[in-house]
Amino acid sequence: MNWFTQLIQGETVAHAVLVLSVVAALGLALGALKIQGIGLGIAGVLFSGLALGHFGIRISTPVLEFAREFGLILFVYTIGMQVGPGFFASLRKQGLPLNIMAASIVILGSAITVAIAKFAHVPMAAAVGLFSGATTNTPSLGAAQEAIRSLPHVPPDAAAMPGLGYAVAYPFGIIGIILTMLVLRSLFRVDLKKETAELLSREGAKPTKLSHLNLLVRNPNLEGQQIDPLLESLGVVVSRIQHDGKVELAKAGEVIHVGDTLLAVGPAEKLEELRIIVGEVSPVDLRTLDSNLVVRRVIVTKKAILGKRLDELSFLENNEVAVTRVTRAEIELSATPYRRVQFGDMLVLVGREEDLASVSKSLGNSVKQLNHTELIPIFVGIGLGVLLGSVPIAFPGIPAPVRLGLAGGPLLVAIVLSRIGRIGPLLWYMPNNANFAIREIGIVLFLACVGLHSGEKFVDTLVHGDGLKWMLLAVLITVVPLMLVGLAARVVLKTNYVTICGLLAGSMTDPPALAFANTVSGSDAPSISYATVYPLTMLLRVVCAQLLILIFM
Repeated sequence: MNWFTQLIQGETVAHAVLVLSVVAALGLALGALKIQGIGLGIAGVLFSGLALGHFGIRISTPVLEFAREFGLILFVYTIGMQVGPGFFASLRKQGLPLNIMAASIVILGSAITVAIAKFAHVPMAAAVGLFSGATTNTPSLGAAQEAIRSLPHVPPDAAAMPGLGYAVAYPFGIIGIILTMLVLRSLFRVDLKKETAELLSREGAKPTKLSHLNLLVRNPNLEGQQIDPLLESLGVVVSRIQHDGKVELAKAGEVIHVGDTLLAVGPAEKLEELRIIVGEVSPVDLRTLDSNLVVRRVIVTKKAILGKRLDELSFLENNEVAVTRVTRAEIELSATPYRRVQFGDMLVLVGREEDLASVSKSLGNSVKQLNHTELIPIFVGIGLGVLLGSVPIAFPGIPAPVRLGLAGGPLLVAIVLSRIGRIGPLLWYMPNNANFAIREIGIVLFLACVGLHSGEKFVDTLVHGDGLKWMLLAVLITVVPLMLVGLAARVVLKTNYVTICGLLAGSMTDPPALAFANTVSGSDAPSISYATVYPLTMLLRVVCAQLLILIFM
C-alpha cells in the first residue's frame, strides 16, 4: 500500500489529477441537488474544492496554476464562440436601450464594490470577489485574480481573497436576482400571461415563422413583368409557378402573367402584402399537384461557399434548383437572393431529383462534418487570445498597465472570430455539444482550483473573520443595481415585465435566473432580452473586475 500512500500524499501529476477528479465529481453531484428547483449548479465544484482544501488536500502550485488558467481560457473562449455571432447585432439600435440598462447594472455594482471597500473597510481583493460572486460571474473572478498577480508587491494572501469573497457571496447571488424578479412582479401587480402575450405578439419580439401561400395573379399591371424586384422588397420567395396548367420551378428573372398561380414563402404579414399587390389567394395548392419537382433539406458544410450570397451560387441556377427557406440556429429565414450562407445552415431546396442530388453535393450536406470539431482553429484562436490578452495598455493614474488577460483576451478574440466565421481554410465553427463539453470542462477545472486554493482560510474567514459581514455587503451588490434599473425600466421606460426578467438575468449572466424566468412566464420570451445583453455584459464584467483591482488596490 506504499504506492497508494505516495499517490494520496505526494505532489505528482497523478496526485493532482486524482484530486481534481474527486473535487469535480463531488462538486457536480452537489450542484445537481435542488431545493424548490434551485441549486448551486456548477458552483458546487467550488464548494467541494473549499471543503477538501479546508481539510488539507493540496496539489502542487505549478500544476494548480496551470489547470486554473487553462480551464479559465477554455471557458471564456467557448463563451465567446457562442455569443459572438449575435454580439454586434445586440449593439444595434433595437438592442441599445437594453444594453444601456444592463451596462448600468454592471457599473452600479462596481460603484457599490468601491464603496464597500472604502467605507466598510473590506480589502479590495475581497470586495472584487464579492462583486464576482454576488453577480454569479466566474470569468470576472478569473480576471481579478490575474490582475492581482500582475501587481508588484502584493501580499501573499491577496491572491486567495477574491476566491473567498466569491464563495461567500455566490449563494445569495443565485437567489437574489430571483427574489428581485418576484418583488418587481408583486410591486407592479404584473399579469404574467398578459405581459407574455403582449411581448410575443409584438413585431420582432420573437423570430418570425415562415408560411406559404398560393396566390392567383389578377393585377393587370403585372402582366409580362419580372417579379424579382417586388419579392426582394418584401423579403419573400416564390418557389413554383403554374402557367397554362403546367407547374414549373420559379427562376431568377421570371416573367409572370395574369392567371398564373404562384407558391410564395415568407413571413405571414409579408405574404399578405404580396397578396394585396398580386391578386387573391388561389384555391389550388401547387405543392399537391403532380409534377417532377420535389423538396429536400440540405445542410451547408462545404467551406468553399461559406459567406457567399445565394444569388452567387451559380450551381443553383445551373441545376434549376430554388432555395425557399434557410434555417439557422433553429430560426427560419427567408431565402432572399442577398442571404449569405453560413456553416450549418439548413436550406430547403425545390427542384428535380437529379438536380437536387448535384446541388446537395455542392453544398456539402455532410452530417459527419457538421458534428466534427475543428481543433486547429480552436488552438489558433486561443493562441491569438493569449497574445491579445498579454498586450499592456497604459492609462494615466493607473500604477500598472491594463491587460485583457487570460479571461478577456480569448473572450474578445472568440467573439470576433466567430463573427468572421472563416479565414482561408480555418473555420471558426464549433458544434453546440462540443462547445458545451469544452466549456464545462474548463469551468470545472477553474472552480476546483479556486476552491482548493481558498479552502484553507474559508471556514476561518466565515466563522471567525469577516465572512458574515462580507455576505451581507454582497447582498447590496446583488440587489441594489437590479432594483434600481428594474424600477427605472418599468416606471420610466414602460418596459414589458418579461423583457425586464430577461434583462436582469442577462446582466448577471445567470442561466438559473433565466430558467426561472422562462418557467414562470411559460415561454422562452425572456431569452430574447437575455441574449441581447449577455455578450456586452460578460465583457464589461471581465474588464470592470480588472480595473477595480488595478485602480484601487
